[in-house]
Amino acid sequence: MPLINGADRNLRWFIEDVWGHFDADHTRPGAPLFPSERKNRDGSCSRATADVFRRSLAEAAVQHLPTWAGKLTPHVLRHFCASQLYLDGMTLFAMQELLGHTWTGTTARYIHVHGTHVEDAWVTGQQRATGRWKGLAQ
Repeated sequence: MPLINGADRNLRWFIEDVWGHFDADHTRPGAPLFPSERKNRDGSCSRATADVFRRSLAEAAVQHLPTWAGKLTPHVLRHFCASQLYLDGMTLFAMQELLGHTWTGTTARYIHVHGTHVEDAWVTGQQRATGRWKGLAQ
């Protein structure tokens, strides 16, 4: 398969100069091309599978956030990040594109805000409107 934008040079560099540092035996069938930093009990590197982030997050939660053990998942982090981005001012449409949702309704369900968020937004909007009217009032 042809590689674009110099990816062939990067892959060659990785295979020739880096791969050996992971103790990956390239002659072994099925040796991982991009092994994870974790090693098996026998010292060999293992493949970075699709669930490596999920498992690592679960282990970190047990160690550092014990009250979240068994509850903290990548999907929970996705909701948290969406909520934080919204609170920091990102528009719903930008978040929709970022999260890859087809419908804004789906994106809206990802946003969890404090109970006072609507009231706070209303007060802020009223203050902005008052500021705009100041110059017009005599």
